[in-house]
This record gives sequence, C-alpha cells and structure tokens, in this order.
Amino acid sequence: MTTDIHTLFDEDAIALRVASLAEEIAEGQTNDLLVVAVLKGSFIFAADLVRAMHRAGLEPEMEFIHLSSYGAGTESSDSIRILRDVESDVNGRDIILVDDILESGRTLAFARERLINRGARSVKIAALLDKPERRKAAISADYVGFACPDKFVVGYGMDMGHAWRQLPYIGYVVASDEA
Repeated sequence: MTTDIHTLFDEDAIALRVASLAEEIAEGQTNDLLVVAVLKGSFIFAADLVRAMHRAGLEPEMEFIHLSSYGAGTESSDSIRILRDVESDVNGRDIILVDDILESGRTLAFARERLINRGARSVKIAALLDKPERRKAAISADYVGFACPDKFVVGYGMDMGHAWRQLPYIGYVVASDEA
C-alpha cells in the first residue's frame, strides 16, 4: 500500500489567509496580547501568524502549551494530557489560542477553560482549519483560516505518525494499493 498526498490548500492560499487573519485579529486589539500556540501541529501556523500580526501593527507575546489527545493515531481520544503548560502569568491578559485544526473541539475547550480558570481576561481561538462536522465539544473558533473537508490532513505543521509536518502546503492523505 502507498500513501499519496493531494493538495488541499497551496502555499499562496495559506499565506494570503494568514495575513488576512492577522489583520482581523489586529482590529481593535491592544498590544498586551498573549498568543498561546497549541503544540505540535500549530507551530508553523502560529509562527507565520505572529509575524503577520507584527506587520499588522501588533507586538504579541508568544507562549506554548503542549497537549496530546491523538498520540500516534489518526483519531482524537477523550483523554487530554498536558505535556507542557503555559509558563507566563495569564491573569488579566487577552489571549489568542492558536491551533492547527478545530475538529472534535475537546482539546481547545480544555485549553481555553484552563486559561480562563487561571484568570485570563479573554481567550479567543484562531484555528487554521475548521471541521465542524466532527465537533464533540460546544466550541467554535473566533478566527478561522479555512473550512476543512472531512479528510485526514497533513502538512504546514500537521502530521500523520510524525510524518509530513514539513510540507509547505496542506494536503489530504489518500491510501491506495500498489499495482
């Protein structure tokens, strides 16, 4: 069996949408903004987004939270593990929680609740991809890059079994039998 990757969103489309999201976030936002990237999948999106925020006139601080609900599989589980927590004091801060994909919503709901319980003034969510048909938690993103079809996606930081994070585009996985 071979695995093929078909392009869903190319580099140019991603760059344009990330710049547009940064402009949306910058409207009415103060410079006391903390961006919290959910590792590992969002690292490329988050890096591009904060650079675009800088070009849009914001100077956000950057933090990371590493949560795991997938392991090496392709389906999210009900169990969320904290592998690395936010180190900064979030009390009274406006936060943009950045993730690669809003699918079941469990991980982002967990992270948002954790930040609110630690005193964040507000927690908004920026998701590169949104798969609303997979939603299990009552949560939505404030900023969405693209609506995503119900396919397993890789690239631009997202992986399958730790492979294909490095792709500069977002593709979906198609398994086919070798002839």
